[in-house]
Amino acid sequence: MTRAALFQMTTGIDPKENAAAIVAALAEARADGAAMMFTPEMSGLLDRKRDRARGMIRGEDQDIVLSAVRDAACREGIWVHIGSLAIERSDGKWANRAFVIDSSGEIRARYDKLHMFDVDLKTGESWRESNAYTAGDQVVAVETPLGRLGLAICYDVRFPALFEALGREGCDAIAIPAAFTVPTGQAHWHLMQRARAVEASAYVLSAAQVGKHEDGRETYGHSLAVDPWGQVLLDMGGADDGGVAGLGFVDIDLDRVAEVRQQLPSLANRRTFAKQAPQ
Repeated sequence: MTRAALFQMTTGIDPKENAAAIVAALAEARADGAAMMFTPEMSGLLDRKRDRARGMIRGEDQDIVLSAVRDAACREGIWVHIGSLAIERSDGKWANRAFVIDSSGEIRARYDKLHMFDVDLKTGESWRESNAYTAGDQVVAVETPLGRLGLAICYDVRFPALFEALGREGCDAIAIPAAFTVPTGQAHWHLMQRARAVEASAYVLSAAQVGKHEDGRETYGHSLAVDPWGQVLLDMGGADDGGVAGLGFVDIDLDRVAEVRQQLPSLANRRTFAKQAPQ
């Protein structure tokens, strides 16, 4: 068994405050025996006012949250999955980028969110992620204390082809950090997290944003840990049932991954097929 921590956050508009919250959580997670901690999407800055956010977004070498977390990971001797940060790319555009950091503070993997959330909701909310961020184009998996970890971010959960690819990578666990809206969360969050775990025969670890944020948005919460059979092992709750920011813990058993894949060998039985020619 290997212990993992999920840090449910209500990220604000000040990266220094958000960095301090993550660093404090890392110390608590390590004290409680976690080998690795997971944070939500946009852990360092959550601000839909992009003109204001622009002054806070930097390249990796200047990002204060990334620097603080790397230092804390080394100091505490714990691995960290930063669900994502808004990072300025070398071409001046932005990336919604996840990081896996080891217990010496080194970056072991990066993943840029593949699918951009562009939608108009019945509530009147309108989101155009592609107006600010450039999508990634790589499937990423990395060896960690929890086994082979596949990386996804939030809206990626709606695209099964990505998780099929991560299944082919032999992932033992998949991280799906998120900042889900309340309406979409209520409708689909638990359903899709469980489905992705079953499809990949892998643990799904989904640290989420929760509650009302400084920029005016409200996020669904319900950070989840789901086992390879689709059983919910941890649900940290949301604004609808009193869930708040904080740490939750789950034990990861890699033998369970092997057991499920033997009982239900869908990955091994998967076939490729050709499309039928038009008649």
